[in-house]
Amino acid sequence: MISAVHDSPIGPLTLHSDGSALTGVEFDDPKYPLAPSPRGDDNVLRQARRELDLYFAGKLKAFGVPLAPRGTLFQQRVWAALRAIPYGATRSYGEQASAIGSPKAFRAVGLANGKNPISIIVPCHRVIGADGGLTGFGGGMARKHFLLQHEQSGC
Repeated sequence: MISAVHDSPIGPLTLHSDGSALTGVEFDDPKYPLAPSPRGDDNVLRQARRELDLYFAGKLKAFGVPLAPRGTLFQQRVWAALRAIPYGATRSYGEQASAIGSPKAFRAVGLANGKNPISIIVPCHRVIGADGGLTGFGGGMARKHFLLQHEQSGC
């Protein structure tokens, strides 16, 4: 495992790679920090940096970097459903729970979203409250608002 810090419009992001896939994208103040790994560089980290730069420039709507988030089977299902939310769209926690076939598990979906190790690329920021309001986000509400505005503005 290696990592690299990448500057972004919403602050530094620490990218983690296992050499074949991206395993983490962390904000500078993660609620659930990943295990530290030595700094380095590889093809995965270079691709992730390029794609994040294109995303923030409004030129990329779907990431292609290989991903390997580590979590329980339930978390994996939740994170796969997050990746199915289209760029610029939002879903409620209830809609996400229904998407994984567990319509009553919206609270568990919220907890799994909170432990998403690959922020932005696995777009947990696209999940909002049932009333359309912004709800919790591991990167903070200002970052969530920025990401949603960025995507919804047609960038």
